[in-house]
Amino acid sequence: MAEFVKYVDVTKCDGCKACMVACKNWNDLPAEVTEFQGSVQSHPKTSADTWNVLQYIEHENGKGDLEYLFRHTSCMHCKEAACEKVCPENAISYSKFGSVVIDHDKCVGCGYCVENCPFEVISLKTYKDKNGKEYKKSQKCTMCTDRLEEGLQPACVTTCHTDAMQFGKKNEMLLKAEKRLSEIKSRFPNANIYNPQGVGGTHTIYVLAEKPSVYGLPESPKVPTSAVLWKDYAQPIGKAMIGATTMAVVGAFITNSIISKSKNKNKQDEDGGGSHE
Repeated sequence: MAEFVKYVDVTKCDGCKACMVACKNWNDLPAEVTEFQGSVQSHPKTSADTWNVLQYIEHENGKGDLEYLFRHTSCMHCKEAACEKVCPENAISYSKFGSVVIDHDKCVGCGYCVENCPFEVISLKTYKDKNGKEYKKSQKCTMCTDRLEEGLQPACVTTCHTDAMQFGKKNEMLLKAEKRLSEIKSRFPNANIYNPQGVGGTHTIYVLAEKPSVYGLPESPKVPTSAVLWKDYAQPIGKAMIGATTMAVVGAFITNSIISKSKNKNKQDEDGGGSHE
């Protein structure tokens, strides 16, 4: 089946927040009390109850003028997702559409996916069972996979009145992004297409007016090599040799090492890296 992509053109976004409202409504997410952000931005970042955030960024352009930049922020749905690699319970997988989804029946709330997401869009939510005992589950944008199964588009896309967000087959959306980039280069010299190959490309691609770091995006996110070795080699071999239960214990030790290495690597990537066009 063809891969699908959510295309986001930040130069067309007017900051209306309709995408945030649509996401809350469709996914039945509760309202969330947040501290005053000092601007029109309502939430500092995505959370377990807010999977979609409209960012407002004050930026001084090349002419010395102060301008607001907007960015729709949610899960990027990486083709090679670090969260999927480090999950010791195989609770994270790829749908036939390319979206990255969490199976909450398998999720044990270990938080490895939260720590390793290069875009910081996964959060843990605390629940209570019938006896009052607390437990946690990972939460994030699903790219409305349930809607896609019914032939519908993601809720955020359907409510965007400026066509800043569109959804379709990957090759068609990439061509659209290339065309738009050529149209805006004279106005935005630093404009680029954000589809980082260090994570295999993403199923949410952006046309950005400025460098990724201006929007709070890592310049060159990558899946840690240790995570790849763990998921693709150590875990399958280990399970075959010593059994799944024992391997889960071993996995906890290995994944803790992944977390530490991933944090250091992501910080280095954010401090310096190339653009993605």
